[in-house]
Amino acid sequence: MEKTMMFIVCSTLVLLLCSAPAYAQKGKSPPSPPISITPTPAPAPAPAAEHVNLTELLSVAGPFHTFLDYLVSTKVIETLQNQANDTEEGLTLFVPKDKAFSSLKTPSLSNLTADQLKSLCLFHALPHYYSLSDFKNLSQASPIMTLAGGTYTLNFTDNSGTVLVGSGWTNTKVSSSVRSTDPVAIYQVDKVLLPEAIFGTDIPPMPAPAPSPDIVAPSADAPVADGGHAPSQPTSTPSSSYRIMSFSAWSCLVLILSGGMALFL
Repeated sequence: MEKTMMFIVCSTLVLLLCSAPAYAQKGKSPPSPPISITPTPAPAPAPAAEHVNLTELLSVAGPFHTFLDYLVSTKVIETLQNQANDTEEGLTLFVPKDKAFSSLKTPSLSNLTADQLKSLCLFHALPHYYSLSDFKNLSQASPIMTLAGGTYTLNFTDNSGTVLVGSGWTNTKVSSSVRSTDPVAIYQVDKVLLPEAIFGTDIPPMPAPAPSPDIVAPSADAPVADGGHAPSQPTSTPSSSYRIMSFSAWSCLVLILSGGMALFL
């Protein structure tokens, strides 16, 4: 009997020991699958801004050789390059053609000092990019400060799409667009912009317009176009004084004859 009880107890213990790992595995939750982290792609870098070479641009367009020579000799070209490529505002440049300098008689630029010549070159530039459509608003905000600073200002007028530029001494217009892509705008002007800050306010008067030629009406007795002969000129009629003298002479003669006949009668 005791052996039987011992056998039952041992069997029970063996069963319990064998079933414990199974229950433990049943109660344990299965491991979660590994989480794969997809790396976020880095944003593409912004395209680099186009570097504008003003020296090369003005050498090809134009001809603007005279103005470019002034920019290089005064080293203003370096200031313009920096404003065009290294600032957020950009640059607007007004460029006279070579003919504008050759036609400039008075005043002469040869009498300017180095500082005045540098200011004259900077006077042709605005420290901001302006498209042609922007000048309509600039006409209401004039005068506009130039890169020369101080009293070196320009006045703008939009006349039905034609941009007029005034500097006091000079009134001209924008005749064409050399470049108008942000951040650099270059516009051709017909005249050199002369500032009052250098040449003063004693502005020379505008030249008077040339008189129109007198138009001579063709005479009635001019030769005909087909080569025929002109009609002969009529004889001139006696003047009124000649007719009065003739009438007086005939009156005296009649009186004399009448008196003589009266004596005989």
